[in-house]
Order: sequence, then structure tokens, then C-alpha cells
Amino acid sequence: MKKTNQYMKYKGYEGSIEYTLEDKILFGKVQGIKSLISYEGNTIDELEKDFQGAVDDYLESCKEDGIAPEKPFKGNFNVRIDPALHEKLANYAAAKHQSLNASVEEAIKKLLA
Repeated sequence: MKKTNQYMKYKGYEGSIEYTLEDKILFGKVQGIKSLISYEGNTIDELEKDFQGAVDDYLESCKEDGIAPEKPFKGNFNVRIDPALHEKLANYAAAKHQSLNASVEEAIKKLLA
């Protein structure tokens, strides 16, 4: 079985690929930003074309409004965890002489390996 991509990429933006059985259409949205940029199509080619058009429209709109477009996956995000777990992580980081961020990154890498 051939592995399929679940995301499309264009101009540094990543878009999901989803399907609804009820409407029988492909759809998606740009990932990693707060703004909602969505697109749809009846075929993968239509979906990809609408995705690229939606990104281009977003970038043009930002330019016209004089605002900087959001950049996806900047590398920082807030995480809320149980205070006891936070304490354990801080102690772990201190024992390894590394920052809390480095310890979280280490854990995430292990989780996704």
C-alpha cells in the first residue's frame, strides 16, 4: 500500500487534506496560524489549486492591509501542564544542566521518534 500525504505545502504554508463523505468533497485549512484559511475541491488537483489560491489571496490581503502575514510553526507555543509535572520537569532540567525548553524539546523528540 502506498503511503499518502496528509498535508500540502505552498510558500511556507501547510494545508490539511480532508474528505467529507456526506458532501463528497475534499477540503482543508492552513495549519499553524490563527487566521482561518480554508479551501475545497472535488479532486486533488482542484483542492491543491484552491489551496494555493487561498494562500495567495491571504498574502495579497495582508499586503493591501499593510500587515505582516502570520508565519506558521514559529517554534514556540504555550503548554499548560500539572504543577507537579512542571516541578519534576524543572528538576530534571536542572539535573541535566539544561533549560526547561531543551528538556521539553528532548521529550517531544523522543515521543515523535
